[in-house]
Amino acid sequence: MTIKERFRGFLPVVVDVETAGFNPHTDALLEVAVVILEMDEYGRLQRKATYDRNILPFEGANLEDSALKFIGMEDPYHPFRNAVSEKQALQELFKPINDEIKATECTRAILVGHNAFFDLNFVLAAAERSKTKCPFHQFSTFDTVSLAGLAYGQTVLAKAMEKADIEWDNAMAHSAVYDTEKTADLFCKIINETEMLVE
Repeated sequence: MTIKERFRGFLPVVVDVETAGFNPHTDALLEVAVVILEMDEYGRLQRKATYDRNILPFEGANLEDSALKFIGMEDPYHPFRNAVSEKQALQELFKPINDEIKATECTRAILVGHNAFFDLNFVLAAAERSKTKCPFHQFSTFDTVSLAGLAYGQTVLAKAMEKADIEWDNAMAHSAVYDTEKTADLFCKIINETEMLVE
């Protein structure tokens, strides 16, 4: 079975964002990480590639001190972040997604995330601000909160990881790359364990 066949023409792409608040229209989007998935020769879902961009706050963006402290970011404008504009970041992140959509003959990407609508809404708002065409379905997602609740009886990411027997380091959490790769591992494990239900 191909990834196109498995997900009804959608390409699942795991996303995690780090932000300066909870409102996608007013609060800064500071980091986006993306994990593209693939099927191995046995039809099992696995990670293929990870992409990440640090992002400069858009003009007039709100920066909540509590949110910055939560993600451990003192200065979003620090030059060592090598941050780029929303437009550049999204263009560079969307390109490999679009390339994979084409390569797999899928119709579009579908966002996979832990509390996926949070991530999707920030990505959609940034795409609208920067006038960048977004490859993701506008309202459908795969949410590992619901999937982990169903599969393992846990909705908190760290606890779901423990139940799924996936290594988790709390000290590494709230880095977009780490969270995205771990969420990808969780999603793949749940999908692979339930594969018999769709055969």
